[in-house]
Amino acid sequence: MEQLLDLFDFGPFFDNFDAILQGFWAMLRLAAAAGVLSLVIGTVLAGFRVAPIPVLRWFGSGYVNIVRNTPLTLVLLMCSLGLNDTLGLAFSGEPSTTYYWWAVLGLSGYTGAFVCEALRSGINTVPLGQAEAARSIGLTFTQSLRLIILPQAFRAVVAPLGSVLIAMIKNTTVASAASYGEIAAVSKGLLDLPSFASGAVPLFIGVAIGFMILTLPTGFFFGWLAKRTAVAR
Repeated sequence: MEQLLDLFDFGPFFDNFDAILQGFWAMLRLAAAAGVLSLVIGTVLAGFRVAPIPVLRWFGSGYVNIVRNTPLTLVLLMCSLGLNDTLGLAFSGEPSTTYYWWAVLGLSGYTGAFVCEALRSGINTVPLGQAEAARSIGLTFTQSLRLIILPQAFRAVVAPLGSVLIAMIKNTTVASAASYGEIAAVSKGLLDLPSFASGAVPLFIGVAIGFMILTLPTGFFFGWLAKRTAVAR
C-alpha cells in the first residue's frame, strides 16, 4: 500500500512546477507559429492541386502524398540533423532559436499537407458553375480562387481544420526530435532525475490534463464556429 501511495507523490511535481509551465509555454509558442504557417502552406498547396497548370498539380499531389506517408519524427530529424547539423543551415547563432524554427518548419510542412487535403475537400463542395461564371466575367484562376472559391471552401471545412489543429497540438510532443525543448522533453528530463522517481504518475496526469485544457476548448470552439459558418445548400 505504501508503494502504491509513493507513486502518487505530488511533491516532486509541485517542486518542479515552474519547469513544467515553461515546457507548456514552449509548446504553445511552437503550436501557434506552426498553426499559422501550416495554414498558409496548406492553402498554397490546395491552390496547386486544383490549378490548371499540370506542373503545379503534380507538385502539390506529390508533396501531399509523400509528406502524409512520412513519419513526423523523420521529418523533424531531417530538419535538425540533416539541414541544420549536416548542411549547416541555421536561423541564428543561438542554437535554441535555430532548433525552434526548424521544429516550426518541420511541423508546419507536415501539417500543411493535412490542411491541404481538408481544404481541397471544401473546394470540391463549391459548385463548378461558380468557377465557370468567374471565368466568364474575366477573372483569372488566382482571382476566382481568392475571391470566390476559397472563402466558401474555408466555411465548409471549419470542423476538419479544427481537428487538424488539435492533432498538430498533440504532435508537438514529437518536437524533441528536432532538439526543441517543449513539454515532452521537459518531462523526460524530469523523469531522469533520481529525486523525481516517485512523481512520475502525477507528472503524466498533469501533462494529460494540460493537453485536455488546450484541446477540449479548441474542439468546442471549432464545433461552434462550424455551425455559425455553415453554408445552407
